[in-house]
Amino acid sequence: MLLQGVWITSILSLLLRSASFFRISSTILSTDTERKDSSAVVSQAIKGFHEVFHVGDLPLNFIPHRTPPQFMLDLFNAVADSNGITRDPKILEGNVVRSFEDRVHSDRTFHFFNLSSFGKHEKMIKAELRMFRDKHNFLSRDSHGHHFYKLDLYELLDSRLKPWRGNLLTSRLLPLYTQGWEVFNVTNTVSKWIHNSNENNGILAVTTLPSGNTLGSVLTGLERRSKLDEKNAYLVIFSDDGSKTSKIDSLLSQGPRSLPDTDTVLAPVMAENDVSLLGYKSRRPRAAPYYSCQRVPLYVDFEKIGWSGWIISPRGYNAYHCKGSCPFPLGESLRATNHATVQSIVNALKLSRDVETPCCVPDKLQSISLLYFDDEENVVLKQYDDMVALSCGCH
Repeated sequence: MLLQGVWITSILSLLLRSASFFRISSTILSTDTERKDSSAVVSQAIKGFHEVFHVGDLPLNFIPHRTPPQFMLDLFNAVADSNGITRDPKILEGNVVRSFEDRVHSDRTFHFFNLSSFGKHEKMIKAELRMFRDKHNFLSRDSHGHHFYKLDLYELLDSRLKPWRGNLLTSRLLPLYTQGWEVFNVTNTVSKWIHNSNENNGILAVTTLPSGNTLGSVLTGLERRSKLDEKNAYLVIFSDDGSKTSKIDSLLSQGPRSLPDTDTVLAPVMAENDVSLLGYKSRRPRAAPYYSCQRVPLYVDFEKIGWSGWIISPRGYNAYHCKGSCPFPLGESLRATNHATVQSIVNALKLSRDVETPCCVPDKLQSISLLYFDDEENVVLKQYDDMVALSCGCH
């Protein structure tokens, strides 16, 4: 009997150990699965941000080495506030402004701009050549008695060796003893370059005195500037990338089932990182008190997404979102549509089991503007429509 009892005890101990082992193994497998699922959701969420902001070609931790030109910073401040909220969408011509810096830093008169990052589907509206004019402090004998000089801009057709073979783009009489930016409309020429990149051989700047003698270039100073100098020449292109139309078409073609649920996408990120991509601390949701449809904060922090390296301004923005119920009867404060009112009545009367209460959603949206570096380190100002919920209503 004693041996039998010892044998039974051993069997029970072995079974308990096995059960414990399987529980631990199951927990490990479950944890691994959850991590994989969480990683997949985070990846999907980041991909969603890339699609909304059209920055799929940029690496996550992209860090540019250039300095944004002051005129692009000034343009951003003119069209948007410090939070990126667009002041007036009509200020810009189109919704994208790209600045291409002169890529030639060893020649005083030749200028070349790499336009490869210009979107194939973008519609160019206007192109401007911006060149900084320095004071001409070194006075030669030929310059005595002259206060102006002539600037001729040529489009080079095939070679820098024979500039006289280029097309004359424009001529301008400029003062010798003052400095500032000169802006030239080069829309027709740049449009040709965009359609056929082989025709982009650059621009030649020739300066002459009224006497006919050639004057050293005063548009780039007596010495060629470094590639980090913000007073280098720039080609600025205003365009429309058609992003609003293409985004709507994409969402309609995908259908509602393919759109990720916000809570589902963000919850694993919050659990894993303690701080979500949107800047909220991860806490277990408590039973929320009853309240009607209203607008609540939703801050998008670009640093937490990993975009702080290439986004110049803003560092983040408050998108807001709509939360709350749409109880019957719908009051005026809920900004309900007629359709939502009818739906609410049908639901209250239980005339159909398939009819839910109206949803609390944004009923007025506003655009934001971003200033950022693209993958070629060109500075881009872009306007994104329908990014901020201004008000909420029952629909």
